[in-house]
Amino acid sequence: MTLELKGTSFIAGERGSRTGKTFTAFSPETGEPVGPEFHSASQEELQIATANSSIAFSHLYRKTGKEKARFLRTIASNLEAMKGELVERASLETGLPNARFEGETARTCGQLRMFADLVEEGSWVDARIDSAVPGRTPMPKPDVRSMRKALGPVAVFCASNFPVAFSVAGGDTASALAAGCPVVVNAHSAHPGTAEIAAFAIADAVSECGFPDGTFSLLFSADYKIGAALVADRHIKAVGFTGSRPGGRALMDIAANREEPIPVFAEMSSVNPVFVLPGAAKERPDEIADGLFGSFTLGFGQFCTKPGLIFLPSGPGYDSIVSRLRHLCEGSEFHPLLTEGIRNSYVSKTTERGALEKAYEGFGVETCLFEAEWFEFLEDRSLAHEIFGPAALVVGYRDVADLHDFEAHMEGQLTVTFHAGADEADELPEWVDTFERKAGRVVFNGYPTGVEVCQAMVHGGPFPATSFAGTTSVGTRAIERFTQLVCFQDAPDAVLPEELRDGNPLGMFRMVDGVTGRH
Repeated sequence: MTLELKGTSFIAGERGSRTGKTFTAFSPETGEPVGPEFHSASQEELQIATANSSIAFSHLYRKTGKEKARFLRTIASNLEAMKGELVERASLETGLPNARFEGETARTCGQLRMFADLVEEGSWVDARIDSAVPGRTPMPKPDVRSMRKALGPVAVFCASNFPVAFSVAGGDTASALAAGCPVVVNAHSAHPGTAEIAAFAIADAVSECGFPDGTFSLLFSADYKIGAALVADRHIKAVGFTGSRPGGRALMDIAANREEPIPVFAEMSSVNPVFVLPGAAKERPDEIADGLFGSFTLGFGQFCTKPGLIFLPSGPGYDSIVSRLRHLCEGSEFHPLLTEGIRNSYVSKTTERGALEKAYEGFGVETCLFEAEWFEFLEDRSLAHEIFGPAALVVGYRDVADLHDFEAHMEGQLTVTFHAGADEADELPEWVDTFERKAGRVVFNGYPTGVEVCQAMVHGGPFPATSFAGTTSVGTRAIERFTQLVCFQDAPDAVLPEELRDGNPLGMFRMVDGVTGRH
């Protein structure tokens, strides 16, 4: 299959105009522009996209689980048919190897099919029925039934570091469409060609499945104005965002200041601390060092779950692990980061910590490992800030009481990781009780990079890791973000959604009078 990139937005079933405001992608390996030119959407096109998404919502709201499942599976099949071009373009625009995007494409298609299975089965709506008790005294009990329903059109912002899996057809889009919400995507300017290819897959699926044109739109943007206007648009009812803390906060402020405030589900900032207990440092220093190095340099250190803070006990274990880490860092090659802005931020932050600024071709940088004594770390809170890229800070602690002191000041994280020795397992419950309040995922004797796409996964956490700790952007619970709870009281059976009708016509799991089953 051969696709011609046109560089124009997808506006509710039509292609956008060739506006005068243009931009290109850049090759991180060379720093040179990569054609074609992409045309930023106009404000008028944005308004057409959102108005049509609102019209489409009234149709999607009534779509059955089977209809939505077919749609999601068609998107996955279309992406697989375009995989060769998708992988090649993503690699060109990011400097990351083809194998990375073979995996991202498989993950994205698997995620779409996972949501298809979810909505086809139907129990995700959490249907609950409390039967009427007319003879109850002193007041009769009404018949009360509730479930989750789609919220409305959703704005999705593509992430710079996952051009396929957290982008046009990624988790936010998949979960929103699964819920029955139309999607308007704001493409990332770093990989617009990748975005256009994925948009073809969704637009074709809209047509193939007979869904309304406003089900999906993709807006290219040369600056932040289109994104800001999208969040402010009255037709948009929720936002999915993966990116920086300043970017996420800016969107949260726009959404909060609307006449009708809306939720922004933003994943923003995390240093993902790793705590190595004394026994583990003594028993397997090389294994831990190798695992940490592989984790904080994976994807050139541009994963949101990258371990940026490593806490090691003072003593022989510390020296062994740090010596091994330094050896691995010195033997590593330079890495091209995703964008010039990311490269410049990395260089600025690492030179502030004492790294030598070196010039590499394109957006290249070198791996950096920093060290700090415990008292230095406590005195300089900036050392706990995220550096996006292949850098990590090792902090030597004196005893485990120091770690409890750190927890009191620790910001919310996507992950927290513990490495314990054979005789330290009994101590772990105390650590979990303390740190689980500050993280969405707690990892044991492993490494936080690599987020499994499965039913139970939580990719979230307290602020500033995300804007709301009660949600996840990975796993089937992600669908809950784009829903509202609706309750029906004493409603005639014909009025009720099928999920709540007598006789359970869909044969799904429901809670009836406090008992869950297929009844």
